[in-house]
Amino acid sequence: MKRLALMLTLALAIVSGAAARTPQEQVKGFVPQAQAPQQPELPAAPLLYGAYAFVWAVLLVYIFLLWRRVGKVERELADVTRKLNV
Repeated sequence: MKRLALMLTLALAIVSGAAARTPQEQVKGFVPQAQAPQQPELPAAPLLYGAYAFVWAVLLVYIFLLWRRVGKVERELADVTRKLNV
């Protein structure tokens, strides 16, 4: 269920990002560089910081979930050991 929610959130983010883009002008034929329409430049730093923050957040969530699963397995193993010793 959590994976489905995460996948839906990511899909929504991708779709909303694609919808926010403006269509580019269609250029037919050869156009010299001086006359070509200029594309707006995106600053790289915020995108880079966002990518690193996303990767770190995913890594921390993965480690947290792994930690919880290992704790559950250890508790179950302790229960089985206790039952075998009785």
